[in-house]
Amino acid sequence: MDQRIQISIVAVVAIAALIAAIIAIHRRGRSLRLRQHFGREYDLAVLDRGDRGKAETALINREKRTPSFTIKTLSPTARDRFAEDWALIQSRFVDEPAIAVNEADSLVIRVMAARGYPAADFEQRAADVSVAYPAIVQNYRAARINLQRYGRSEGRTEELRQAMVHYRSLLDELLGASTFGTAKTGVLYERAS
Repeated sequence: MDQRIQISIVAVVAIAALIAAIIAIHRRGRSLRLRQHFGREYDLAVLDRGDRGKAETALINREKRTPSFTIKTLSPTARDRFAEDWALIQSRFVDEPAIAVNEADSLVIRVMAARGYPAADFEQRAADVSVAYPAIVQNYRAARINLQRYGRSEGRTEELRQAMVHYRSLLDELLGASTFGTAKTGVLYERAS
């Protein structure tokens, strides 16, 4: 075989190996970035999709989708109104825990709509929130699971209390952590702080 052909073949193989290495490094970096940003939501996406590549594509699509939203900061008046709504819901918890948790779920949806998140089904809302609040979305999912379990008579009042704690953490983020002062949160949440 001609020496020039051998050199060309070696060069093509070397270039292909270099390209493959660059692609592998890029994918590893992308995986690490997504895992660090989304945390447990990354693991849930992998479990749900059954494939890391598909899960990462879905998470990247979330990131691409949410910038098209017009997410706005709530006015102080709106924040105060939602905080007052929360205080009323929380006060109902002692006498009607299931109703209070359902109302907390509805309040979260209203706050998300007021901020500019699209009104969608639960999974889409959770996916949308996960981009900005990846750690908090786990609380949202846990609250929803606890509420559903109680609705099927599989849960206890303690699980509803936990759901309220989870809803509060999401509301803290959506409204601003300073919205709920200690005077408004009460004994129900002291253990969760």
